[in-house]
Amino acid sequence: MTDFKRPPSRSFRRIPRLAAVCGALATLSAVPAAAETLKAHYALSLLGLSIGSAYASGVIEPQNYRLDIAMKTSGLANLVNNTRGAATATGKLNPEGPSPASFANTLANSYETRTVRMSLGGNAVRALEVKPEPWDAAQRLPVNAEHKQHIIDPVSALIMSVPAGQDLVGPSACDRTIRVFDGVTRFDVQLRYVETRAAKAKGFVGPVSVCTAHYTPIAGHRPDSTVTKYMAENQEMTVWLAPLAEAHVVAPLRIDIKTSAGMLSIDAVEFNIARRQASTTDQ
Repeated sequence: MTDFKRPPSRSFRRIPRLAAVCGALATLSAVPAAAETLKAHYALSLLGLSIGSAYASGVIEPQNYRLDIAMKTSGLANLVNNTRGAATATGKLNPEGPSPASFANTLANSYETRTVRMSLGGNAVRALEVKPEPWDAAQRLPVNAEHKQHIIDPVSALIMSVPAGQDLVGPSACDRTIRVFDGVTRFDVQLRYVETRAAKAKGFVGPVSVCTAHYTPIAGHRPDSTVTKYMAENQEMTVWLAPLAEAHVVAPLRIDIKTSAGMLSIDAVEFNIARRQASTTDQ
C-alpha cells in the first residue's frame, strides 16, 4: 500500500499496492513436520492482458524459514509505469506461530525507489528503516507502538501452516485473520473458506482451498485515499491455497482481486514442491 511520487494514473499506480496486499493473503500458525522447498512462477494479468510476472522461492525447515519474492511489470503496464520489486524474509517457527527475524523489501517504479528494512523479535518490530519516507507521510494515520506488536511481515505471510491433525484442504486451510505490517502500513486480511476445487499448474495437480479475502486498513494509510477505500469495500477478492504435504502448510496458487480497471489475477504457471532434508543444526 506504499505510495510513490506523482503516479501517472490511478489504474496502474494500484499495481505495486495490490502486489503488497497479495503478499499478505496467507500466514503461518504452527511448526511444520518436515522441511520442504517451494519454487513458483506467477503470471500477472489485468482484464486477461499480461502485465508482469512474479517469482517465489522458499525453504521451510522444522524451526526455520526463508522466503524470497521478486516481481516486475511488463508489456502494456511498462508503457505507463515500469514497476519492479524484490523482498526477503527469515524467521523461526514455534507452536504459537511464525516469528519473523528480518524483512527487506525494495520496490521501484519509473519515478522512485523505496527500500524497507525491518528486524523483528517476538512478532514485534525491533528496528525499522524506510528510505525515502512516503512523500505524503504527514497525511497518513500514525503508526504507533501497538501497531508494531503481534504482527507478521508480508513476505512471511506468503505461506501458511495448518495445525497438526487438521486437513490441508478445507476450512482449516482458509479461516484466519492475518495482522500485517509492511514497514509503512498496518492492515488485517481475513480469509474465509468458500469451496474446494481441482487445480493444475506445471509441477502441481490436485485439490485446492478457495478462500475469500477481506482487507481492513488499520494505520499508516491516508484516510482519504481512493484506493484504500476501494480495497476496504472490495468484496471480490479470492485466493486459492495449495497444500504442501510434507511441511503441512499451504501456499497461494492463484489470487484474484477486482480493481476499478478490471480483474487482476496472479496465477501460478509453475508451482514446484520438493522435500528437503532439514539442516542438522535445526534438529
